[in-house]
Amino acid sequence: MTEIKVKDKDIVVPGEVLAVGMDNLPGQGTYREGDNIVAGRLGLVQLDGRAIKLIPMSGRYIPKKNDTIICKVTDVSMNGWRVDTNSPYSAMLPVREATSEFIARGADLTQYYSMGDYIVAKIYNVTSQKLVDISMKGPGLRKLRGGRMVEVASNKVPRIIGKQGSMVSMIKDMTGCNIIVGQNGIAWIQGDPEKEFLAIKTIRKIEQESHLSGLTERIKSFLEQNGCTQTQRVNNNEL
Repeated sequence: MTEIKVKDKDIVVPGEVLAVGMDNLPGQGTYREGDNIVAGRLGLVQLDGRAIKLIPMSGRYIPKKNDTIICKVTDVSMNGWRVDTNSPYSAMLPVREATSEFIARGADLTQYYSMGDYIVAKIYNVTSQKLVDISMKGPGLRKLRGGRMVEVASNKVPRIIGKQGSMVSMIKDMTGCNIIVGQNGIAWIQGDPEKEFLAIKTIRKIEQESHLSGLTERIKSFLEQNGCTQTQRVNNNEL
């Protein structure tokens, strides 16, 4: 029988033994060494069923296939759009992946997306050389208009979103803001300016306290102390 030596949300260091035995599985950021599951990096323990995973405590976002990200258009060419992914690697949005509409050869592509535009897109290919391709075809993928862009630590995104979107949904409901959190650490917030500012403060609080237990209740209390109650949003833009 496996002996788990850590608790959910513990902070561990590389080389630390997390579990002894073969009943549990090494997840992201961990590896097996004999009968032991060992931490491969500094991180926050996440016990997910039989798997033991680590949420990294630091480091820049690295693009992964199927991630939904918020990115900024930095260049327009004849074949598509180059975007900033908030990582060391830019991405390409090919014309064929930009829209379900037919785009004629030689068309002015700035009619669709111009330099400086922010878009919600999905990564559908990452090569071994880190060439990244994205698509705008899918639910919720679109150009963003208005609102504020906020950069967050990409390793804290899972805590900001919460299990099955629970944390970000609570912030949306209690502030009345529309919020999208990209897995690359860019968040979009749109609502009443005062509530936008409160939503940003709330996200910063989650970043600072992500390693502590009881986070959901503390965030709910924080929002209530700032005059927020459950509200009904017009649009639900959760990823």
